[in-house]
This record gives sequence, C-alpha cells and structure tokens, in this order.
Amino acid sequence: MQEGRMRSVEKMKYAEMAYVKNPVSRIFFGTATSSALEGSAGSELLDFVYGSGITAFDTARVYGQSETLLGKWIEEKNMREKIVILSKCGHPDLKTWEKRVNEKAMWEDLETSLKELRTDFLDIYLLHRDDPDVETCEIVEIFNGMHAEGKIGAFGGSNWTHERIEQANEYAYKHNLIPFTVSSPNFGLADQAGDPWGGGCVTISGPKEVEAREWYRKQNMPVVAYSSLAHGLLAGKVKSTDWERVAELLDAPTIKGYGSEENFERLRRCEILAAEKQATVAQIAMAYIFHQDLNVFAVVSASKPERMKENIEALQIPLTKEEAAWLDLRREKR
Repeated sequence: MQEGRMRSVEKMKYAEMAYVKNPVSRIFFGTATSSALEGSAGSELLDFVYGSGITAFDTARVYGQSETLLGKWIEEKNMREKIVILSKCGHPDLKTWEKRVNEKAMWEDLETSLKELRTDFLDIYLLHRDDPDVETCEIVEIFNGMHAEGKIGAFGGSNWTHERIEQANEYAYKHNLIPFTVSSPNFGLADQAGDPWGGGCVTISGPKEVEAREWYRKQNMPVVAYSSLAHGLLAGKVKSTDWERVAELLDAPTIKGYGSEENFERLRRCEILAAEKQATVAQIAMAYIFHQDLNVFAVVSASKPERMKENIEALQIPLTKEEAAWLDLRREKR
C-alpha cells in the first residue's frame, strides 16, 4: 500500500455490514452522474477515490453508463476483491414510469448489472423503488433466491418506508429467511418538502420523520443516505442571502424539494459554523449526518478529486450535540 493511500485510509472510517465480506467505508462513491466516469479522466477519478480510502461504490441499473464504466475500471485495475459494490434493481421504466417490482424485472436487472460490472456477485443489492401493491413476502423470497444462488450478499430497499421494511422482516424471521439488512433513503440536514425525483422517493429527514429515525436507531440498520447535500443546496453553490433569487439559482427539482425559508436558515447556520471551524458549507452539512445517532453511510458524487477530498475530511469535523441541534433548527442557541 502506498504511503499516500495509508494517510487517506487513516481519515476514512469503516464499518461491518451483515452479509458483506469486506469492511464498508462510511462514504460511498456515487456514480449516478456517469459522464464523470468516461475516458481516462474517469479512470483517474476512480483511482483517486479508492486511493482516498473509499471502498464502497453506489450504482444502479438506471444510472446511464455508470455500471459499464465502473465495471471496466474494476476489471482493468483488478479491484473486485478490494471493493464493495452496491447496485439497484426494479426502478420504474424511465419512459412510461411503469412499475417494475416483480420477479422477472428484478432478475433481468440483476443479470444485466452483473454483466456490465464484469462480476458474478454484488455485495449489496437494493430494490430501487417500492410498490405497495406487491406483498413484501414476494420480494423477500426473490431476494433470498438471489442470495441462495450466490449472486448477492446483503439486500434491502432504496426508498422504502420503515413500516414496509419491518413488514418484510417479520415475514423473513417467521420463515427462517434472510431479512432486509440495509436501507437507502434520503437523509440529510435539509428538510425535504417535496419529492425532487419524480415520485416514490422516501426521506427520513426533517421534523416529520422523527419516528422513522427512531426506528433506524433501535434497529441499528445501516442507512445509506443519498442526496445528503439537498440536491446541491448545501453544497456551497448558493448563499443564504440568495433566498430572493432562488428561482434563478436553483433548478426546479431542488426548489421543489428544498427551496424553503427554513432550509435557507439551515444554510445560514452552516455558513456560520463553516467560518468558525475553517471548513466549507458542504463539510458542515456532511458532518451533521455523521453526528446523528444512526448507523449512517453517505453516498457522495463528485467529478473532481478536490471535491471528494473535502467530503472525506468532513468525517473529521467535530460537532457537539448542541451544534447539531442548532443546525437543524431544534435550538435557538448553541
């Protein structure tokens, strides 16, 4: 191991997950923006990500060419045994939005993902969306079949409510099957007022989701949090003083999901702490999720190495409970 990677690994934090062989870095590299992975620049970015101590990679069947490009890098650099791959199946059809939570679609997605990622096994496999019309017992049986054939390790849901996960796991325990052991909802400092992604997404952020977060605390279930920077609102691209210009500075999905006065107040408080702690706004927002009493991992996307470096450094930023509550508007004073 090179000295540079050793220093980076010391900054990274890792945890064990049930049915996952390798330690999982607390930061997943998100590959939803597949264009960032193209060409030699993409390979260099992935080299940097791994060299920074990140061993976990988040992708999905519907993320454009991300599985293909990630798979090429894995094969060329002989990385398969060194990393953790998370992929997803069963996303609604992108053209018709027809639901695809069924055995045929899930297996087809799995076989395609394995081919594109140039592997015979996925460490973590999630159902990308839920369909409440499908009984959870059916889904548990499908995932257990995939696991029994040695094609997946851990499995669970992305954008599943905790009630549905609990329902699925009650069936699994009753029938001596493997339960859902990981979940990937939206989670971050900002309160999500509306679904920015077109329907079927689940958040555990904000004052309305206290019960969901308490369930995850009690279960200690790994939460692979996506869009923790509020679709870019807390990424440092806009300032809290830009509230009156929100319509021209933010895209429609961000406005729909996060364009509230309360979230701009959270942004203002991030700016204050960032100045005090010599950090960036994004680092403070990232630090917030790692200072919750949750078994949380964060999916982070970046097209430039320096951005990934900032995200990793957020793991080292200290926040008191009072500061975290103040950031989330639960306290008026620190």
